[in-house]
Order: sequence, then structure tokens, then C-alpha cells
Amino acid sequence: MDIAYIPSPSRGVLYLGPIPLRAYAFCIILGVVAAVWLGSKRWVARGGGKHTVGDIAVWAVPFGLVGGRLYHVITDGGRLYFAEGKNPWDALKIWEGGLGIWGAIALGAVGAWIGARRRGVPLPAYADAIAPGIALAQALGRWGNYFNQELYGKSTTLPWGLEIDKTLPSGEVVKGVFHPTFLYESLWCVGVALLVIWADRRWKLGHGRAFALYVAAYTVGRFWTEWLRIDEAHVYLGLRLNDWVSIAVFLGAVAYLVIVGRKRPGREDPASIDPAANAEAAAAAAVKAAEKTAEKSAEKSSDKSTEKASGDKGKGEEKAEDKPLEKTEKAEKAEKAVENPI
Repeated sequence: MDIAYIPSPSRGVLYLGPIPLRAYAFCIILGVVAAVWLGSKRWVARGGGKHTVGDIAVWAVPFGLVGGRLYHVITDGGRLYFAEGKNPWDALKIWEGGLGIWGAIALGAVGAWIGARRRGVPLPAYADAIAPGIALAQALGRWGNYFNQELYGKSTTLPWGLEIDKTLPSGEVVKGVFHPTFLYESLWCVGVALLVIWADRRWKLGHGRAFALYVAAYTVGRFWTEWLRIDEAHVYLGLRLNDWVSIAVFLGAVAYLVIVGRKRPGREDPASIDPAANAEAAAAAAVKAAEKTAEKSAEKSSDKSTEKASGDKGKGEEKAEDKPLEKTEKAEKAEKAVENPI
């Protein structure tokens, strides 16, 4: 009996005329949109402005993409782009895959710092708000690896195995059923996002601790999915480079959680995390209050004008009623004079 494995897509790019539409790029874009959407909701709930996360993301996202690509090129470029027979210009073809999460987070944090500084926002508070969104973005972005048929694991006979049938640039044909490590990591990242949201609600994590929890939880999953992968990588003492990075980053994140949790428990004051947005909100509230005051003044003036007009009309009607009475009295006197002449 044949087992129905997960099929690989026949291709990862569609053409709109001469314009290529790459699934890998769409997955990255969807991830960015999801991260900004979720981050904005969390930021507003913490007392910030609804546009702040997007404004800072304008800086963080490009820096993150560049950082992710640089990490990939630095760690794997020697064999992929700069070895004999390779084309160094291929290092710029980001659409073909190759973004290192460590570089993306590191340089993306620099971009976020620049954007946050321009807005007067404390970076740790921003990182806490965006943390589960980053995990969700990674979950979506990993599907780009599926469309590129890359980052799969060891051979497997499990029913959720991934069928691969592709020809490598070297001419080698890869055909078989492998662990879908992209799927494992995608699901793990969804779990990390949910964990951070739950823990943040439960313990009111602030001062960068929600972000540290995301980092610690992600590195645990990255360690075991990296262990399953079979693509070429630098190996030191029996572990792949990214496994060693995961261990180091995990220890740093846990240390940050413990130290900051003791020194600065709780969250930041909502009034302090987004001064620019608070100032804008205060200005908008002042304008709205002034408009309401002007409307009330106009209504009072209108009421007074109406009352005055009504009073004048009443006086006119009283005069009009008195005149016929005066005329009637004069007519009665004239009639009596006729009837009783002297």
C-alpha cells in the first residue's frame, strides 16, 4: 500500500507577462504584513499609537533583509558563491532563498533602534510588542522554502514526509521522501507566538522580556530542526554552526529573562512608551474639544436668536390683536351717537 506523502510544488514562480511572481517573496511579504498587524494590535493595547509599529518597521524590515542575506553569504557564501566555478553575483539573488534568521534579527534590531529613536520609543518595549509577530512572520516565511524545495531533512517513511524531485545547480538529481523541516519549524514558530502571547498576558512581561522569551523558545525548536537537516553546513565538534549559535543565543536570552525580571519586573508605564503618539493624541483631543466648545457656543447663539425672534413675533401679534379691539370700541361710540343725537 502506497503512502500519500506531502507533494512538492511543481514550481515556485509564476509569470505575469515578463514579470516573475515568486512564491518565496510572497511568503516573506505575508510574514512582514502579519508581524506589523499583530505588533500594532499589541502596541496599541500597551498604550502606544496605532501607526508606530509600522513607522518603525519601515526601518527594521530592510535592515533585517540585508542582515539575513549577509549572514547567509558570510556563513555559506564560500561554497555557494565564491568557490571555483561559482558566480559571485548570485549572492545578490535573494529571491532564490538564503536568509539567516540570526543576521535578520541582529541587523533588524539596528534598524528598529533607529526607527524607535526617531519616534522616542524605548526599543525593549517595542521588541516586546512585536515579538510574537516576528515568530508568526517566520512561520509564514518558511513556506517559501517549501516552494523552493529547500531546507528539508533526513530521509523518512513517515506519512507526512516531503517528496522532493529536483536538480541541483551542480547537476545532481535529488529524489526521495524527506523530513519536512520547513513545516516543523513553521508549526514550532506558531507555537512560539502563542506561548509569548499567553505568557505576556499571564505575567505582564515588559522591558524586553517577552522578546527574550520568544528568542529562547525559538532557539529550542531551531536546534532540533537544524539537527534533522542534511544540507551542507559548517560543523564544529559534531554540531552544525546554527546549532552552536542556537545554544549561545538561548543562554543569553534566558540570562536576560532572569536578570531583567529581578531588576525590572512588570511592564513600562503606558504613558512613557510612545511620547510622540501621546502628544499627537493629546493635540487631537484638544482640537476635538475646541470644536465641541465652538459647536456649543454656536448652538447657544442660535437658541438666543430663536428666542428673540419668537419674542418679537409675540409682541407683534399682541399689537395686531389690540388694534381690532380699539376699532370696535370707536365704532360702538359712533353708533350710539347716531342713535341718540343731541
